[in-house]
Amino acid sequence: MDNADDYSQLFNKLDTAALVELALLAAGAILLIVVSQKGLNWAANRLHGQHRFRVFALVPLVRLAILIVAITMAVPIVIDPSLQNMIALLGAVGLAIGFALKDYVSSLIAGVVAAVEMPYRPGDWVEIEGVYGEVTHVGMRTIEVVTPDDNLVSIPHLKIWNTPISNANNGGDSLQCVADFYLHPDHDAARVEEALRDVALTSPYLKFDRPIAVVAKEHPWGTQYKIRAYPVDPRQQFRFVTDLTLRGRAELGRLGARPAQTLAGVEGG
Repeated sequence: MDNADDYSQLFNKLDTAALVELALLAAGAILLIVVSQKGLNWAANRLHGQHRFRVFALVPLVRLAILIVAITMAVPIVIDPSLQNMIALLGAVGLAIGFALKDYVSSLIAGVVAAVEMPYRPGDWVEIEGVYGEVTHVGMRTIEVVTPDDNLVSIPHLKIWNTPISNANNGGDSLQCVADFYLHPDHDAARVEEALRDVALTSPYLKFDRPIAVVAKEHPWGTQYKIRAYPVDPRQQFRFVTDLTLRGRAELGRLGARPAQTLAGVEGG
């Protein structure tokens, strides 16, 4: 097909009945998507643990299924779906995408891939290019992330092509939290380790079926301790870390352990 007239022959004549059918099809798809998203989000927010995340994971999958069905029903109305017509149409669409809509369509395609591979779901806590927060919505082109400062950040799906995505709970309800303590070298390490473990065990936010670890690392200025433990719900992570930090500091003070005086050269890990 060499010119616009040839391409125009691909399409069926759209009379009033066909336009009404397309409009009803689009309206029905939009209505189903809105109702399914609101219904699933409503149900997920009333559940806890794994059930909450499983229901959240259904949101993009249900939306994708509705779109596939709607497009499959709309194509025969617009064109004669013969092999020759489909090849010609896909070629024209490919050229348009290549020149004008590359990034936009790349995000849409990445959204379909994300719905299948699920690198993130609503309810996950992710970090993408320095933005950390809870995924509250997975759309066709972007995801919405609410940060701990209550900022809403929209991130296009195309980031999944070449950007590392850190997922702290990966569709589950187990999210490891870390509380750090920096002590002067002059202290009883065994008592400190026991005291910090007790602090974690007595926290009202602790998830008891997950392990607790107290990790020590020596530095030139003293010793760095980390409590690694899991809260009952990922949304409690900041209250959990605050509880561990404040009660840990108080307990270390009762043991006579002094804080490190110089933190220059603190190493991560």
